[in-house]
Formats: sequence, structure tokens, C-alpha cells
Amino acid sequence: MTMAAAPVRRLQGRVALVTGASRGIGRAVALRYAKEGAHLVLTARTQSALEELDDEIRGLGGQAPLVPADLTDFPVIDRMGAAVFERFKRLDILVGNAAMLGTMSPMGHIDTEVWEQVVAVNLTANWRLIRGFDPLLKASEAGRAIFVTSEVTDGAWPYWGAYAVSKAALEMMVRIYAAEVANSKVRVNLVNPGAVKSALRSQAYPGEDPKIAKDPECIAGLFVELASPACAHHGETLPAG
Repeated sequence: MTMAAAPVRRLQGRVALVTGASRGIGRAVALRYAKEGAHLVLTARTQSALEELDDEIRGLGGQAPLVPADLTDFPVIDRMGAAVFERFKRLDILVGNAAMLGTMSPMGHIDTEVWEQVVAVNLTANWRLIRGFDPLLKASEAGRAIFVTSEVTDGAWPYWGAYAVSKAALEMMVRIYAAEVANSKVRVNLVNPGAVKSALRSQAYPGEDPKIAKDPECIAGLFVELASPACAHHGETLPAG
């Protein structure tokens, strides 16, 4: 009897940090990475949802240190960097996925605290991730950084306020970082997921026909491609289907 060949696990043994991992895109990516053999470090604000995800990952034979945290508590990011260095001495994959919509309103009506929180989550936290994990990505044989952007950076989107501004700034920041590491083994890209089912999309489009948005699992394959050591994309914004 001929034995069936074991499936190829494209991320076998690679260390991946995923933010906003408890639901939506982050959750789908974490599960797909686990199936592809990655060692995961997962962070999100909701501990119970992270624990449920951890149960699924363990069922797949994986393991995932959990970091329940609000990424606007910026010293937490520094402590994560120190912990990853102590345990793994490197980071192979960074997925900056966590995001906040804020309020849908005219620019002049946005509450100051809402503006500051949206910018902190969508932009500053990702800068802190770059700042904290750049040395660990460079310690990898093939460091990969992937950040999630949005279609609202193309043109002007009235009433999308802080979210659109923060995502546009995120894109510029990531492109600058990509240019700065172009001569290293690190590859840095952005993913525009398009219409994907998530809590953020439900907030932005209440009552939307559920058939319009795709399941987040449908785009997880692109994150595997961009996380692979063979990935040649760099400094690009890639649409997810």
C-alpha cells in the first residue's frame, strides 16, 4: 500500500505574531497559520475569545502564547517584544491587523477622545510594533511584516473621518518602512481585504446584506503567501481577491 504524502506546511516552525487575533480576519489568519505549522503569539483585547481560539489551535496540534492587551497601552508592545526575544530570539512574521472604526460623522463632529483612540490603535500601535519588532524581524532568515489597510484610503470618503485618515497614514508609514529595509531579508506589505465580514464592517454598514461581504477565511491564503520565506512581494498593497 502506498502511503499518502504528508501535506506541505508552508510556515512550519516559523514564529508569527498576530494582533486583533480574537475575531474576524485576525482569527482566520491565526487558524490558517496554525494549520500551516507556525508557532503563534496572539494578542487581542478579549481574553475569553483568545482562549476559545487557543482551544482550536491546540486541537490542530499547535500552540499559541496569549497576550490579552489593549495595544494603546504602548509599553505592552515593548514587553511583548522582550518576551518574544527571550523565548524565540527572532520573529518571522508580524501581522498588524488590530483596528478601530470610531464614529461615522463629519470631521468637525468627531469627539477628541475618539479621534485619539482611533489613531492610537490604527497607526501609533503599528508604529510601536515596527519599532519594537524590527530587530527581531531582521534576526529572522526571512522576516515578513504584513499590515491590514482599507479601501477607504483611495479617494475621499466623507464621514469616515479618523478611520480613513489613520489607514492612509498607516499605508505611508509601511511604505517608508519597506523602503528602509529594502536591502535586508525583511519583506513588508499591506493587504486591502475588501468587503470581509467583521465586527468593524458590521459597525460601518449596519443592516448590510450578509451576502455582500466574504468570510475572512477566504482571504487567509494571501496572508500565508506573504508570510512565506519564498514571498517576493515588497512595499506593495495587495487586494485580497
